[in-house]
Amino acid sequence: MNLNLTETITMPSHVLRRQVIALCEKVGKPLLKLSTKDYMDNGLGHLVEQFDGQAGLVNIEVFNELQHTITGWPGGKPDVDDSTRPERAKPYPKRVVVFSPHPDDDVISMGGTIRRLMQQKHDVYVAYETSGNIAVGDEEVARFMHFIKGFNMIFTSGSDEVINNSYQTVRDFLKGKQPGDIDNETVLRLKGLIRRGEARLACEYNGIDNSHVHFLDLPFYESGKIEKLPMTEQDVLPIQQLLSEIQPHQVFVAGDLADPHGTHRKCTDAVLAAIDEEKEAGAEWLKDCRVWMYRGAWAEWEVADIEMCVPMSPEELREKRNAILRHQSQMESAPFLGNDERLFWQRAEDRNRALAKRYDDLGLACYEAMEAFVEYHF
Repeated sequence: MNLNLTETITMPSHVLRRQVIALCEKVGKPLLKLSTKDYMDNGLGHLVEQFDGQAGLVNIEVFNELQHTITGWPGGKPDVDDSTRPERAKPYPKRVVVFSPHPDDDVISMGGTIRRLMQQKHDVYVAYETSGNIAVGDEEVARFMHFIKGFNMIFTSGSDEVINNSYQTVRDFLKGKQPGDIDNETVLRLKGLIRRGEARLACEYNGIDNSHVHFLDLPFYESGKIEKLPMTEQDVLPIQQLLSEIQPHQVFVAGDLADPHGTHRKCTDAVLAAIDEEKEAGAEWLKDCRVWMYRGAWAEWEVADIEMCVPMSPEELREKRNAILRHQSQMESAPFLGNDERLFWQRAEDRNRALAKRYDDLGLACYEAMEAFVEYHF
């Protein structure tokens, strides 16, 4: 089993698209306004020559390429010609698995696309790869412990000794905890439970049935520290088992290797290793499956690399924000917001709006926001 970490993801070549987009950015023009002089003055006259000496033909070629990446049907539109669409029309509906490294990456990275897939009646599953427990502040645990103690008072007049003893044990641990101390197993489990509850709320908001929500709790994450354990076969096997059980037509996976703590990178490698294992085993379902990579709060795909782009209206962007806000522990009190002072929902909205503006600047349709994907070829 190949467990090597991915150093980089090979991008599609799209050579012509890349050169012409760079030219647009350099001269400050949309695609369809580039002139022969623009090409000649910037060392790209050979592109015009390849298109019978007509700059307009180059422009149209790249414009159409980008136009065909935009779709409101991320699962494919049934009963239409799909020859220029990023996703195939059949089968419909599709079984879809969204792998989320942490219990909020799904809605941060592709919340609008998930809602669109659900609205279009696809069978969507979400698999949370890690517990995300170290990213929960102690005050969140204290808040829930107060709730449990109050619950005990209301319904048992405070007579449940299990709750009383557990409450006191956890409270004593938190009071005695010093900066840099690692949480004990009980507190880590409680923090993981908090994140599970938030993830379920977000999935419920998006219309995903509870039976389609999976928590894999991959072992590599459970070090209790920022530095994670090495990835092993035990991290790959639960993913492979889930894929074999669901046999999806679409898989969405994090392609965000810029995650500063490395969790996304390991989660990506675990999914790709599981797919490789299924491929070596001759799994038939892979013949009718496509893998799409998304990026999250840390970076965005270059426009030249994008192969599917899902637009959002202002209302749809607000609905995406509402799903992100279900992850209350990851708002102001989240321990690992990093140097970027924006909250995760703000980062997501800024990134999605910036991508839409880039498409707009190139002369394509102007949307409120967009989510982007690159296909992974296995």
